[in-house]
Amino acid sequence: MKIFDKLTAAFRKPQEQSKATIIRLEEVDSTNSYLRTYTPQEGEQMTVVVADYQTAGRGQGTNVWESEAGKNLLFSVLLHPYEVPVATQFLLSEYGALALKEALSEYVSEGITLKWPNDIYWNDKKLSGTLIETKLGAGRIKDCIYGVGLNVNQTEFKSDAPNPVSLAQILGHEVDRDELLKKIIRSFEKHYDLIRSANYGAISGLYHEAMYRGKGFHEFEDSDGKFEGAIIEVEDDGHLILRDKEGRIRSYEFKEIKYGKI
Repeated sequence: MKIFDKLTAAFRKPQEQSKATIIRLEEVDSTNSYLRTYTPQEGEQMTVVVADYQTAGRGQGTNVWESEAGKNLLFSVLLHPYEVPVATQFLLSEYGALALKEALSEYVSEGITLKWPNDIYWNDKKLSGTLIETKLGAGRIKDCIYGVGLNVNQTEFKSDAPNPVSLAQILGHEVDRDELLKKIIRSFEKHYDLIRSANYGAISGLYHEAMYRGKGFHEFEDSDGKFEGAIIEVEDDGHLILRDKEGRIRSYEFKEIKYGKI
């Protein structure tokens, strides 16, 4: 049994009602922006804002997230992970990606992987992207917002994004978005037990096992050009460590390296 199966079984719970606060909006500029100015009520541990449409939804950097109104899941999750040291905050990115993967695996049994740092891929196509924003206070992580765009029922994509795919395209039929969101929230809540228990090794192990192109040599491209490399690990601070075919170890921050074509 793989580590993902073992820990999934260990943390499997009865289907209990979510304790997250859920805010539903028809339209908003950005669910992340909404949560940046949101004041949680006392004792509120997880807040989820979901919108049918975002007028200014975005991905990493200057990227724009394309989404047809009412077709996909556009939501943000606000947590307060005081327990996580700032130096190891990439574990929060791993945790969020793993929570999404587990929920999606209830629909798609094979081909779901995690592309560093936190995209969800089906085979070689992008199913979901996450923009993570953190706020520090007193040397700890005060707030962490996960802004998720997940392609659910959209079947035509008009932007220049090279490889989008939706659940409907994979499965051949539409998916109940509300039911999918419930599964995702439950998965976020369940996996947060690993954060609270400081089980960081388990989170890292699950993430590495599920990585896109995590085994063997593949084409990459950095500022010096293209090369073939194998993923060695992702460090706790988020650096991607590769070994090229000459045996050299290479370390990259996000945006310093591109995945090559197949």
